[in-house]
Amino acid sequence: MHSGTEKLSIGSPEGVIPVTEGDAMEDATRLTLDIVSDTICPWCYVGKRRLEAALAAIGDGLSFDIRWRPYELNPDMPREGLDRKLYRTRKFGSWATSRELDAQVAAAGATEGLEFHHDRIEKTPNTLLSHVLVRLAGDAGLQGDLVEALFSAYFVEGRDVGDPAVLAAIGSDTGLDRATVEAALADEALHADVRAEARSFAQSGIRGVPTVLLNRVVIVSGAQRPALIEHALRKAAADESVIAAGRLLADA
Repeated sequence: MHSGTEKLSIGSPEGVIPVTEGDAMEDATRLTLDIVSDTICPWCYVGKRRLEAALAAIGDGLSFDIRWRPYELNPDMPREGLDRKLYRTRKFGSWATSRELDAQVAAAGATEGLEFHHDRIEKTPNTLLSHVLVRLAGDAGLQGDLVEALFSAYFVEGRDVGDPAVLAAIGSDTGLDRATVEAALADEALHADVRAEARSFAQSGIRGVPTVLLNRVVIVSGAQRPALIEHALRKAAADESVIAAGRLLADA
């Protein structure tokens, strides 16, 4: 489930998430910031704004390589998705409860300058293909822009971010080659690889998103306030165990 609680977790060597193929760092002292997130998680949208504020407060004092990593809140969702009202009524016990939860996250988002239009969302989608697109955008250096576009498309415009045609349009508008996007969205082997990556984060113990990792060490869980994120980043970046985790990755 997604998390909007005010829980702060500082990582330790025991909290290092297992490295996956291709994660080795070129520079042993490089700070790699991984954000484990789902593209239909409202608290992840709020968390993105709060992380951006924290990074702005840190300024040039620290430099991070930022990567968005996949997580499926609803891994068993049918490929075509489900009617949102029906799905959330079943999930939360009533439509009234679902609306209360929507109002809570909308209020939190408003404090960060975000507008949520849950009334425009007709379907809860399967998010696997959106994560495939995020992976592709990472290869092109457009991941941050693409994640922002997906959040806006779903939470502001109410678009179906599980629909390949919608995703192809979003990818193209973000600057990706449309033919390359369409090929990736149809690549079943790539789908399996991205799903395995998402599953690996769940199996590592991550139960809520957003979760932020520094050098693969969990340092923040939930859409924390910017000051808390800034504190966690500064503390972790000065922690020799976190730096050592980065060295382990460099040597992998």
